[in-house]
Amino acid sequence: MALNSNHILNGFLDRDISPLDRGFAYGDGVFRTMKIVNGLPLHWPQHYQKLVADCAVIGIVCPSAELLVDDIQHLFTPDETAVAKITITRGEGERGYAVPAVTMPTRLVSKSKYPQYNPSNFTNGVHLRVCQTILSAQPKLAGIKHLNRLENIMARMEWQNDSTFDGILLNANGDVIECTMSNIFARFGNKLITPNLAQCGVAGITRQQILSVASVFDLSAMADTIPLSKLLSADEIIICNSLYGAFQVTQITHDELKKSWQTQDLANIIRAQLKHD
Repeated sequence: MALNSNHILNGFLDRDISPLDRGFAYGDGVFRTMKIVNGLPLHWPQHYQKLVADCAVIGIVCPSAELLVDDIQHLFTPDETAVAKITITRGEGERGYAVPAVTMPTRLVSKSKYPQYNPSNFTNGVHLRVCQTILSAQPKLAGIKHLNRLENIMARMEWQNDSTFDGILLNANGDVIECTMSNIFARFGNKLITPNLAQCGVAGITRQQILSVASVFDLSAMADTIPLSKLLSADEIIICNSLYGAFQVTQITHDELKKSWQTQDLANIIRAQLKHD
């Protein structure tokens, strides 16, 4: 399968992915998406640490940081602002689910344009919807960003209008887990709560950053169960990821949310770390 020219596979530009690669055949791998500024990945230590940890969960030896940084430097120019996606798969194998005794991990670094977010997202917040697609529970894979994203794809197919920025994903119990491309936080007084991801969901590095710095803004941050009904009663909601940083949420489906901006300074700090203009 030929990819476009904006990728480097196992150190080679424009190399084709083998149909025997287990990432292609079975989704047997993990990935990270990050912003590139001046040719270098932002928050690289955190991204790489999470990449190593996610690989370890499914028994893949992660390529060295040196190899991946070298790939990035070959793919991006020193003055470039763009998006890098790093995909690590188990490598090639014969047909069947059984893992080969010996494999050589595949590493793919791809480049894409940095998204142009609506300026009003930063000043007026964003609208979400509640998705009908339900996230299944799998504790062994909870928290990691594996290649099996069909639930997110099905959820994202539920809307086409540009007014909806992202969709909220629930588990079978009706608890909030995440959005299709974002983590989510809800403020109740001085408590900032993000969903517990022990059963499913992706633990993003921006989520961890917010958990780490919330105390600076006199907020007590924690992970806990958030039923949808509780989320809708929050004093404030923010969503986050590694590309846009953090956005306030002002509407969920048809429910207008409280006009509170107490976490605005926190969101501004997270966005400043991504060097937004």
